[in-house]
Amino acid sequence: MSVVAGRYARAFADVVLSMHLDATIASSDVETVLAATQSTPALLAVWENPGIPLDQKIKVLDGIAAITGLKPQTRNFLAVLIKQHRINVLGEVVKLFKTELNERMGFAEAAVSSARLLGQDERTKLEAEISRMSGKTVKATYGTDGSLLGGAVITMGSTVYDGSVRGKLQRLKKQMSAE
Repeated sequence: MSVVAGRYARAFADVVLSMHLDATIASSDVETVLAATQSTPALLAVWENPGIPLDQKIKVLDGIAAITGLKPQTRNFLAVLIKQHRINVLGEVVKLFKTELNERMGFAEAAVSSARLLGQDERTKLEAEISRMSGKTVKATYGTDGSLLGGAVITMGSTVYDGSVRGKLQRLKKQMSAE
């Protein structure tokens, strides 16, 4: 990730937390604009075009803000990215911003893959165990992977906890071949 995107992400996180804004709404706001730039490449082309006056670019942003109900702080943040010719790193900024907020608020994101869909009780127990291991409140997303045979694989950042049957068999095979 770029250093520039990290600086903007931290700065926006500072604004959100210092002004006691709802972090979920702030994340949703920037994700909405990111989705708009991804679904309508012409929008990003307008904001990046040096031949278009800044006031016209901001009018486009204000139109989007009015339609989507962006919070003023989010609108101002996006205006800074446009003015500083950094709107091209919005995708990175959004990702780093969410990571920064989670870190500061004591949350950890976890991706859980299991051989079958987990019931609510299983999810609750698994999240409690992940919270205990990480010392953070966990926000988990769930998916299935039939190749796991059973158990689950949990990914938190760059750390992978493999409690799957497939993983156990691979470790057993490695151990047997080492002896």
